[in-house]
Amino acid sequence: MHESDTGLRARLVQVGVDLVTAEGAQALSLREIARRAGVSHGAPRRYFPTHLSLLSAIARRGFTDLGARATKALAAGGASPRDDLATLGRVYLDFALTNTGMYELMFRHDMLRSDELGLRETSLPLFGVLVDLVGRARPGVDARLVAGSLWANLHGIAQLWSWGSLQLATGADDFGPLLATALDAHLGPVGR
Repeated sequence: MHESDTGLRARLVQVGVDLVTAEGAQALSLREIARRAGVSHGAPRRYFPTHLSLLSAIARRGFTDLGARATKALAAGGASPRDDLATLGRVYLDFALTNTGMYELMFRHDMLRSDELGLRETSLPLFGVLVDLVGRARPGVDARLVAGSLWANLHGIAQLWSWGSLQLATGADDFGPLLATALDAHLGPVGR
């Protein structure tokens, strides 16, 4: 039985998602994805003309998953934009720490083609949510710059936490206090 082109394309992406989840971004070679999908090493090129385009399709699945988690968590709506930012920060950090391989791939734009396969359409709206919440929490600031700085801070927390560095340096056993401190640094202390 001949697998449809759509079916094989989806299977190649799913194999890549499974591979990055289990072994990290460094394991994502075209040859290994093809081998695990049970096709010739040249087969992925029929659907993904470059390695970067396949990696981008895999990363898109990560952004879709993260976006769905954020939407679900924010659906109830916090008491304030700051509460929603705390919720979004927890979702982001939890995703980063429980999906380390996918998370690593998603933000490696040196390895991806963000203009292909809808990658920008799945990644930029999530940043837009962050910008909107920052703008509502801190009217009068350049919300894009503050959101970018907050994102960089969260990314640093995620990376250093995954390496064990922050636990060692701060004695923290939970990233919650670090998230609260990052929000204070970028939004001002609560009540101000």
